[in-house]
Amino acid sequence: MAAQGQDAKNAALPPGLVALALGGFGIGLTEFGIVGLLPEIAADFAVTESVAGYLVSGYALSVAVGAIALTAALARVERKRVLLGLVVLFIAGNLISALAPTYGVMLTGRVVAALCHGAFFGVGAVVASDMVAENRKAAAISLMFAGLTVANVVGVPFGTFVGQQLGWRATFWAITGIGVVTLAGIQLLVRHTPAAPSAGLRSELGVLRRPQVLLSALVSVLTFGGLVGAYTYIAFTLTEVSGVATGAVPWLLLLFGVGTFLGNLAGGRWADHDLDGSLVATIGGLALVLVGFAAVASITWLTVVAMFLLGAVGFATAPGLQLRIMQFAGDAPTVASGTNIAALNVGNAAGAWLGGVAIAAGLGFVSPLWVGAALALAALAVLVPTSRAARRGSAPRTGHTPVAHDAAPVAQPTT
Repeated sequence: MAAQGQDAKNAALPPGLVALALGGFGIGLTEFGIVGLLPEIAADFAVTESVAGYLVSGYALSVAVGAIALTAALARVERKRVLLGLVVLFIAGNLISALAPTYGVMLTGRVVAALCHGAFFGVGAVVASDMVAENRKAAAISLMFAGLTVANVVGVPFGTFVGQQLGWRATFWAITGIGVVTLAGIQLLVRHTPAAPSAGLRSELGVLRRPQVLLSALVSVLTFGGLVGAYTYIAFTLTEVSGVATGAVPWLLLLFGVGTFLGNLAGGRWADHDLDGSLVATIGGLALVLVGFAAVASITWLTVVAMFLLGAVGFATAPGLQLRIMQFAGDAPTVASGTNIAALNVGNAAGAWLGGVAIAAGLGFVSPLWVGAALALAALAVLVPTSRAARRGSAPRTGHTPVAHDAAPVAQPTT
């Protein structure tokens, strides 16, 4: 029986991953699809543009809270049930947004939908890695995250198009429908996965005291702070520095999105082969791309190349960042996984804020690229000695996340 299970994991990637990727796609649409609709929403609720922007920033902060709180609270619940419950929360949040009579209700819907975001990816990453053999875990995680990267490509244009044609509420009705399909897909295609043995919530949260877990989270904060800090203001860089026509900006954002999709998949395969080596290379590559982008931002054709590379190299880091933190907390993988999702969102907020500070200081629209490069180099400065310490055995890994539902608990690492 065990041999048959292993053979199944060595076979083609299981269809349950498609259901998880669809969930990631829906969540990505929830996060990004609203961006192009903020003017219509602000006008409908008679609020200022900055207040409407809280629907985006409030979502991100709620993701960070839910990523840790929900994954920790649900750590001892069977994982398929957790995923189904989280999708119900996702459906409810978007339904509230679609029906919202006031801005306050709309914001509540955004918060409810956001709470499932981090926990879904945190638990989903564990379930995805459990579906496949040991040497395919990062590839499975990257496929689940592919839904999110596809949403990066089509989220804003999809949400904007539907909202402009049928009203902004139609976008949330469409996302609610995707949630319903995802719920059915997980129910039909994802097998039951018992939660790993746990000593309790306090013990689960105890993994957050481990230096390697915290350092891995810091690497995630700095890496995505660098990427998103630069990307947040990229439209200003393209139009004000590179001389790109406003009408061409969506196409360059699409090119960035294609890069994120391809980079995410390639990064997953590379991380399976050499986890720390791939992270050093991709984070270092991200710093180089950002420096190069800043240096050639005034040359239009090179900017086009840089946009693709920024997406590809930046998102090639994502599967490895997720898998690394899970490896150092194999006895509490869902908490560690959720912690990484929270770290990525903290990095998103911090990077965007630092990029805005640089622009406000009069450093120009290229400055977010330099800020991003500095953050990526800081991530590299944390990762390299951390990896050396792990190799020397001062912070041994717990091993990969337990994959067999009848496996014995993995020993807690010494720190």
